[in-house]
Amino acid sequence: MNHTGEGFQEHDEHEKNQEQKEGQSAGVWQQVKEKLSEYLSPDAFSRWFSHAELVTESSEPGVIRVQSDMQQIWIETNYLIELRAAFAEGAGIHCSPKVVVAGQEELVCEDRLPQQQVARGARQAGQGKVKVAVAAEATGVKDEAFERKLKRLGINPEFDFESFVVGDNSQFAHAACAAVASQEGRSFNPLFIHGRAGLGKTHLMSAVAQKYLATNPKAKVVFLTAEHFANEFIEAVRKGSLDTFRKSYRSADVMLIDDIQFLAGKERTQDEFFHTFSTLLNSQTQVIITCDRPAPEIQTLEPRLISRFESGLTVELQPPGFETRVAILRRKMIQWKVELDNSVVVHIANLIKSNVRRLEGALTRVASYSFLSSESMTVERVDELLRDLVRDENSQQITVDQIQKVVSEYYDLSLADMSSRRRPASIAFPRQIAMYLTRQLTKLSLVEIGDAFGRRDHGTVIHACKKVKNDMDSSPEVKASVEKLVSALQR
Repeated sequence: MNHTGEGFQEHDEHEKNQEQKEGQSAGVWQQVKEKLSEYLSPDAFSRWFSHAELVTESSEPGVIRVQSDMQQIWIETNYLIELRAAFAEGAGIHCSPKVVVAGQEELVCEDRLPQQQVARGARQAGQGKVKVAVAAEATGVKDEAFERKLKRLGINPEFDFESFVVGDNSQFAHAACAAVASQEGRSFNPLFIHGRAGLGKTHLMSAVAQKYLATNPKAKVVFLTAEHFANEFIEAVRKGSLDTFRKSYRSADVMLIDDIQFLAGKERTQDEFFHTFSTLLNSQTQVIITCDRPAPEIQTLEPRLISRFESGLTVELQPPGFETRVAILRRKMIQWKVELDNSVVVHIANLIKSNVRRLEGALTRVASYSFLSSESMTVERVDELLRDLVRDENSQQITVDQIQKVVSEYYDLSLADMSSRRRPASIAFPRQIAMYLTRQLTKLSLVEIGDAFGRRDHGTVIHACKKVKNDMDSSPEVKASVEKLVSALQR
């Protein structure tokens, strides 16, 4: 018998099957990429997927090969939802996509941590393969027990890194949070995240908590708002249980506290939080804080707390740009299985610019109407549905903090002068103008305005408003200055 001939035949058959398999994979990957390009901006698609390939030798569908650890981490953190949808809608394949770096394909297995962790473990151990335990977040699917644990801690299970859309407005904050969550950002302590409401501060903080708990199931993670801390402190004082209160917070492995601006003006609570905060930092416990403004702009906050907040890393979340807003809408449409014409999506993104929460609310309204009605959604119909949201969008409420900041910059003063007890004319008159503008442009009461300007009484506010009004009537220069300030605040 000619065994050699049979061997050649088997070899040829194997090569033919392999070529056929590679051809099929190339077709699948082309279909996936075409659908993926609809979900992402041209820049994001080109940057992260132009050189990515489908791994043909893997027995699992949806294994993507990239060229660097950075590509792998970024795709796994930001684009798994889009990849999953692209496989399902573009190629009819329902899978949980995985991303591997070229040369590490043998690490693809059912039970694995995210690839960068496995690869790092392999290099450190000097082995080709590593056996690891499955973390709850490794597969992108949270089990019910993990979700219940998150909810008990006050963490929204939907607020993870995978569901956060990264743009130029949030790239630095997202990177810092990802580093802290992977425990590679130990020098970022405390991490102070600030930005206006609805931009994703709580989302990022929740994502850090989830990631940390997924890899450290026994860790004590304390996740709360500053208001909750204040209320518990008051209750502990009333019941005489301060020792228990302190122990519950000062023994944390990670502490995440939302809306720290709530502590403004609460002297005893600030003092208690300062000592808790200091204890945690001294024990190298990671602390993450969110706020609606930079720490120095929190009125009546103790300087020692501001100094502590600024001793770590401070990052800011800005309102999302147009491309990011479109990406957010498209991601939500994938999650909610909603289909809208591209012109409608672009129109919503152009109408709602201030924050992510309002943008998602607008999409919810449009998607609900589209589902319940039989008519096709048009740009004109979107204008009707979102009329009140657009009106609110175009008349954003002006805050006393914004007024104080604009007036301080206009008169070249420090923000602290707005609430100080100093009374030279160069400070007192701009402060009076700021009080006048606050009375005119906000809904704050006289008492609330007085509190915002260094706890002055309402009579001082009335006097300031009358003086500025009289000066505007008698001095064209003063009138012109006030009008300039109003114009700057209403832009």
